[in-house]
Amino acid sequence: MAAILEVGKPAKLVTVGNDQLGQVERVRQTPGGDRERENPYGIGGSMKNATLRMFCLTVAAVSLLGATLFSKKPHVVFVTGDHEYSGEETMPRLARELKKKYRMKTTVLKAYPDQDSETNIPGLEALAGADLAVFFLRWRQLPASQVAHIKAYLDTGKPVMGFRTSSHAFNYPKGHELEGWNAFGADAFGTPPGWGKEGHTHYGHESSTDVSVVPAAAEHPVLTGVTGPFHVRSWLYQVKPNWPPADAEELLQGKAVNPNKPAQENPVAWTWKNKFGGQVFFTTLGHPEDFTVEAVQRLVINGIHWSLGLPIPNPWKGSFKLDAPYHGLKPASAKPPVQK
Repeated sequence: MAAILEVGKPAKLVTVGNDQLGQVERVRQTPGGDRERENPYGIGGSMKNATLRMFCLTVAAVSLLGATLFSKKPHVVFVTGDHEYSGEETMPRLARELKKKYRMKTTVLKAYPDQDSETNIPGLEALAGADLAVFFLRWRQLPASQVAHIKAYLDTGKPVMGFRTSSHAFNYPKGHELEGWNAFGADAFGTPPGWGKEGHTHYGHESSTDVSVVPAAAEHPVLTGVTGPFHVRSWLYQVKPNWPPADAEELLQGKAVNPNKPAQENPVAWTWKNKFGGQVFFTTLGHPEDFTVEAVQRLVINGIHWSLGLPIPNPWKGSFKLDAPYHGLKPASAKPPVQK
């Protein structure tokens, strides 16, 4: 049984055959005090029954859909393990900010037992439930069983976001069955296909970078509230001349400060659609001191929202503490055998 009420007009249940439906009645008082009812539809009972049933079902379906859309928190999964830049510390801080201020569900996966472990990132199954995957990796040699979860996510065409060394996320030896994954950065993010490939290098650890907005991209949503120029500690990555791809949109440009060799300006942030059909936001920034710069924080928050197809926070919810030490690279030591 369903009842529909018109505002300001009384209604009661009436019987139609063996069924009941909520009939909207208009009631008027006659001069003699009698109450007369009018059928506002001018249609038969069975048609009224079917019409009202359909209306009720439609309202219920729309209500359920709306509740689902607005109650589901987007799930962002961070995959970390980078040796050098403390991604296993900066990404959890970012994840907490997303959860606290932006109503997102977050999962942070880390190399185990520490960032220098190249062969194990437990929990990659979580990517199956992700709406956005964020990578901060460097030279991993994960077993095929773990790589399969990354491949499955990419194949969905869902969005991806990457930081700095994710351009060279994998480093399998020549002849390994997963050697093709050394070009993961090119396929997923539009970076050079691995460190040292096609001129992919940097300008020395003693250098830093001045960053400015690419004029043609000034109105891009990811740059909302991101004003330049600003300075970051990251030494500039060389990705030109071939990367990012021609169909990417370069957002920020970097100029090396105190480089150790002749330097050219290079993009440090861009958007793209990758070969899997997924939206991409990538930045070659990622030194832990970069994340103390408000423009970088806002760039990252905007990039996550844009990747998820959500409105950019404007005004945004303010800067936050996102500091961590720079690890640097440890001296080479014996590595565990590559798993297959």
